Amino acid sequence: MEMQMEFLRKIPTPAELKEEFPLPAEIKTLKEKRDREIEDIFTGKSDKFLLLIGPCSADNEEAVLEYMHRLARVQEKVKDKIFIIPRVYTNKPRTVGKGYKGMVHQPDPEKGEDMKAGIIAIRELHTRVVKETGFTCAEEMLYPENHRYLSDLLSYVAVGARSVEDQLHRLVASGIGIPAGMKNPTAGDLSVMMNSIEAAQSRQRFLYRGWEVQTTGNPMAHAILRGYVDQFGRSMPNYHYETLRRLKTLYDERGLKNPAVIVDTNHSNSGKQYLEQIRIAEDVLHSCHVSKDLRSLVKGLMIESYLEDGAQKIGDGVFGKSITDPCLGWEKSEKLILEIADLV
Repeated sequence: MEMQMEFLRKIPTPAELKEEFPLPAEIKTLKEKRDREIEDIFTGKSDKFLLLIGPCSADNEEAVLEYMHRLARVQEKVKDKIFIIPRVYTNKPRTVGKGYKGMVHQPDPEKGEDMKAGIIAIRELHTRVVKETGFTCAEEMLYPENHRYLSDLLSYVAVGARSVEDQLHRLVASGIGIPAGMKNPTAGDLSVMMNSIEAAQSRQRFLYRGWEVQTTGNPMAHAILRGYVDQFGRSMPNYHYETLRRLKTLYDERGLKNPAVIVDTNHSNSGKQYLEQIRIAEDVLHSCHVSKDLRSLVKGLMIESYLEDGAQKIGDGVFGKSITDPCLGWEKSEKLILEIADLV
């Protein structure tokens, strides 16, 4: 049987698109400055606490910008203790891959749009965030082939629980030049996550976008603990003190560079009960106070947060409410950020 795939049109390469939509010099300078500050946190030169916070998926440009402007005002209040990297996840789809597939895959055929329009839209969104708020952001690297369309704008990349075992994700993470958070897989095996970190920290040579490429390895590849699902389909947490200590041991056994973990307070850690993120954040910070080793290992938290509490169905039309996983609303998010600054 012949391949059942119709090739519709050729999309511009990342280099071509970056040439068509170049970044101003001030954005490049700002990104370099923020990247250095983030690197200092991962290497231990800075003891600031990272907060990767924002909507589960960036589905609405104006709602995302409104959220980012509010977040920038809070960042100013806590800047001595906390460094915020906003989540602007434009690739985030629904879990089963049907329906909403992320902004990049949602062109409007009635307007004559194609996938190029989706790529332009995500570049414009990230560019607006930097210009208007001074934030350089985090993305989930759902499609490693697409990373370079945004590589000049991002300061952090997460490799998801369903992607962390994929070889191409690991190899691309080894050459991106910014921190790459490798989530534990949905089944919870920490050794799989550690293998991905080791692969991403190592020099690699592989085929990518029609090229033979070579990387020097990414010394800022690190763990993200997001909980897991047991054999009965139940959400199980892995943010507790005992798991963090076990992770420290796994790092020590492998001798990896810059041991670090970001704790995801939602997903299976909360059982997607978004209000639990508040308690989980406080629990992790308590563990850091109990153990000096854990305070140096835990570099920050990942929190799903938007303008409105909870989640909605696509088409409900509530401005600033998640259409994927439920999120903490703005008032609770602002209060939590200020509490974290007091507890760090």
